[in-house]
Amino acid sequence: MTKIITCNTNGIRAAARKGFFDWLQGQQADVVCIQETKAQRHQLADPVFTPEGYHCYYSDAVKPGYSGTALYSRVKPQRITTSLGWDPMDSEGRYLQADYKGISVISLYVPSGSSSEEAQQKKYRFMDSFLEHLRALRRKRREFIICADWNICHREIDLRNWRANQKNSGFLPEERAWLDVLYEEVGYIDSFRLVNQEPDQYTWWSNRGQAWDKNVGWRLDYQVISPALAATVRSAGIYKDERFSDHAPQIMEYELALEA
Repeated sequence: MTKIITCNTNGIRAAARKGFFDWLQGQQADVVCIQETKAQRHQLADPVFTPEGYHCYYSDAVKPGYSGTALYSRVKPQRITTSLGWDPMDSEGRYLQADYKGISVISLYVPSGSSSEEAQQKKYRFMDSFLEHLRALRRKRREFIICADWNICHREIDLRNWRANQKNSGFLPEERAWLDVLYEEVGYIDSFRLVNQEPDQYTWWSNRGQAWDKNVGWRLDYQVISPALAATVRSAGIYKDERFSDHAPQIMEYELALEA
């Protein structure tokens, strides 16, 4: 069994102060994917940021205190990829891929478009470029688990106030259609929904209006898998007993083995 956790920490140093790494120690996960580290590698000298028992990798943004991804793995990967050759993917540290025997795990951070129309257009350009990369991955002779803050909800079940958010970034028709293409045409699968069809399953909550307390959230963080892995999915959960970030860790278990 392989346990994989993905979490947007909204600042890995802030999450550490809130107990994220103490919690992680007890999880015994095989792979941990982190988005929005908001730190440069030289700022993470404290041993807490290289948890014992893991091979730890970081992809930093050029801009300090912004974006960034990380991946921790118990098995040492055959190869690590942090550059796809285009921006803002590379300059903002939004991609980190670990290759194992026949399978790869990716930590990905899709841009948010909520701050402005300019930001939304940047998000669309990112989505267009990344979709071509996702198509290319499907042509490779290996399987993929893409752990990400996708910054998009797909269906009405994926956010509480869907009616009020149909014109807001994260639930725009164009964004949802992009996921339709990803799933229905390119062939990837939302692993969470294979085993959990329940409503009110959210991973992000606004800091406004008691959204966390009232569970008025969005499911923005999930693990997308290539179709051959569908039969390996065993469990899906969201950890909400503690709050390390405005996002919650999303946890999956797969009946497979990661080998170097």
